Amino acid sequence: MDLFEYQGKQFFAQFGMPVSAGEVAFTVDEAVAAAERVGTPAMVKAQVHTGGRGKAGGVKFAATVDDVRKHAGNILGLDIRGHVVKRVLIEKASDIAEEYYASFTLDRSAKKHLGMLSAEGGVEIETVAEQNPDAIAKIWIDPVDGLTEEAATAWVEAAKLNPDATDGAVKIMMQLYTAYTEGDADLVEINPLIFTPDKRVHVLDAKVTLDGNSEYRHADYAQYDETQPRDEREEAAHAKGLQYVGLDGTVGVIANGAGLAMSTVDVVNQVGGAAANFLDIGGGANADVMSGALEVINNDPAVKSIFINIFGGITRGDEVANGIIEAMSRVDIDSPIVIRLDGTNADEGREILRPYLSDVLQMEDTMLDAARCSVELAGQGDNK
Repeated sequence: MDLFEYQGKQFFAQFGMPVSAGEVAFTVDEAVAAAERVGTPAMVKAQVHTGGRGKAGGVKFAATVDDVRKHAGNILGLDIRGHVVKRVLIEKASDIAEEYYASFTLDRSAKKHLGMLSAEGGVEIETVAEQNPDAIAKIWIDPVDGLTEEAATAWVEAAKLNPDATDGAVKIMMQLYTAYTEGDADLVEINPLIFTPDKRVHVLDAKVTLDGNSEYRHADYAQYDETQPRDEREEAAHAKGLQYVGLDGTVGVIANGAGLAMSTVDVVNQVGGAAANFLDIGGGANADVMSGALEVINNDPAVKSIFINIFGGITRGDEVANGIIEAMSRVDIDSPIVIRLDGTNADEGREILRPYLSDVLQMEDTMLDAARCSVELAGQGDNK
């Protein structure tokens, strides 16, 4: 779950991190009222799930309340990289002496948490990494050991921040790591982390991605889930508890397991087609789950064929087959379906499906053949 900036700052504040006073507003009048409470000068900042806000005119300095009214009017409704601005953050402006960058994420190859800190903040970290990689100080943290104050201090010193910022930066890095781990985040990023003329280290921006699978441990995360950007297809799938991402192709994809679903999308592309979605039904493939998946995909007018790719581990092939047959009796399918079934009890499952095979329901032995058939039925591909 990607948080808006204002949500990220609320998240950071729970862990004691210093953030600026601010309020979110959905209308110009709300923005003006917020500015009167927060005070001016203030910043008017577009709240969207993408970067590049400043370059797109989505971040403006407002010396007066009248400036807030003007900027809020211009920013609300602005399209930034395909994201329409529906809310703005009105935040007390800060004096800045220096700008830094800080983040934590997971380095999967090292199986450790990775912290990055740079004295060159305020720009995209990818640009810094490309043009001056030595400007980024990195630290790898064993999750069992955690981040010690001694290690954090050495890390801050290696980043060559202003020596007067060392104590404040160390404190915030410790808090940021706690937020990252205890908050079940995939990414926490501050850009910029600022050093003020009066020698305070302060959080001026917040980018946070939370692990949606941890929601059961955090009752308050429901508020973040409600603000996730979803198109109509994704909203319908989410309501049914399905892991779904809408894409631009014409082959609807249903698979059990995220890895298999991604591989299915890839193999459809490999044979010259394009997937209409990523849909992971997880470990269950009973009639209720399969009906929900087929209904969501069937309601997408772009879908011309449906590829069901199931590999049974704990899930049994015969149960999957019965689930598919029952689901098809519940949902009026507009597109032909191609099934590839393998794994536990796959032979039994294929025998259950065989009497139902037709132009509408087809079955292939391999994932590659099923992808080719699906792409052909969708009117795409090289069909090699």
